[in-house]
Amino acid sequence: MKTIIRFFRRLVVGLFLLSIALVVAYRWLPVPVTPLMLIRCAQQVKNGQRPRLRHTWKPLSQISPQLPLAVWAAEDQKFLDHHGFDFKAISQAYDSNQAGGKLRGASTISQQTAKNVFLWPGRSWLRKGLEAYFTVLIELCWNKRRIMEVYLNSVEMGDGIYGAQAVARNHFGCDAGQLTRQQAALVAVSLPNPRKWDSAHPTPYLRKRQQWCIRQMRNLQTLPNPFK
Repeated sequence: MKTIIRFFRRLVVGLFLLSIALVVAYRWLPVPVTPLMLIRCAQQVKNGQRPRLRHTWKPLSQISPQLPLAVWAAEDQKFLDHHGFDFKAISQAYDSNQAGGKLRGASTISQQTAKNVFLWPGRSWLRKGLEAYFTVLIELCWNKRRIMEVYLNSVEMGDGIYGAQAVARNHFGCDAGQLTRQQAALVAVSLPNPRKWDSAHPTPYLRKRQQWCIRQMRNLQTLPNPFK
């Protein structure tokens, strides 16, 4: 029994140290692959499909400044002000969900980055707890510019498409640095469900959201932008 306890204790300590090492390393190194990318490939193989994984890392300096602005506007307008968690949005989402309204999320860009890079999709308490842990770590070790850079390179943007360069090439036939304001807004508003809302073939609903996002982008342009 003591041997088993010792083994699990060492395992927990080892995983803890590994998590810190990865977060510190990714402060400078590109993220080559994420758990979600591997899970999606496994799902495709299981369904008898050829694995589809389009992902090319691009530094933020080589991504159109319209894209981080659009994601900031559409996903998390308090991104520069919070330390990983938007507690007001969390409270509002909880109240809405408890009242039986449409399910709402309250994840910040920091939380989504933590989930995308280090974890698997799901709604279990374990996964949410680990998401909070990694969110705290990346907020401590990375600056906001780096969080945005990793997010834009790792987030799922379509079926088998991950990151700014892949979505630019596959949906718009250009490089990430050439994305226009209209294209960036389409990508940003598709992110809640990029396999359902295809930025390459936008529905009327997505077009409506695109125009909303563009208006929000204009409002945010009055603020200092660290992503240029």
